[in-house]
Amino acid sequence: MIRLSNDRGLIAVDTDVYTNIAGRAATNCFGVKGMAVRSMTDGLVHLLRREAMSKGVKVRFCDDGTIIIDLHIIVDRGVNISAIGEAITSEVKYNVERSTSTTVKAVNVYVDSISAD
Repeated sequence: MIRLSNDRGLIAVDTDVYTNIAGRAATNCFGVKGMAVRSMTDGLVHLLRREAMSKGVKVRFCDDGTIIIDLHIIVDRGVNISAIGEAITSEVKYNVERSTSTTVKAVNVYVDSISAD
């Protein structure tokens, strides 16, 4: 949780706020099938539903007040993975910083799978 204070009081931004903003921004990018999670029981990668997409996002808080966001995604077959990574990084950074006024130090995109359909 990040706490920001100003002359009017204290604002606390919960981790879920960051994960929801980042997950929505990432899944709105062209070529992204959805967020992914690796099952602990069978080791397979599973596509997350919209309600649970925050499980594919990890937010780490740095000592300097910035955050690092890790995204696990599934992409559509035939898309340029490098271009998707750049688009997601830019989109997530922009949306999180605009919505929360928190500086995003890095956005790490992990392509866990390519969709067969």
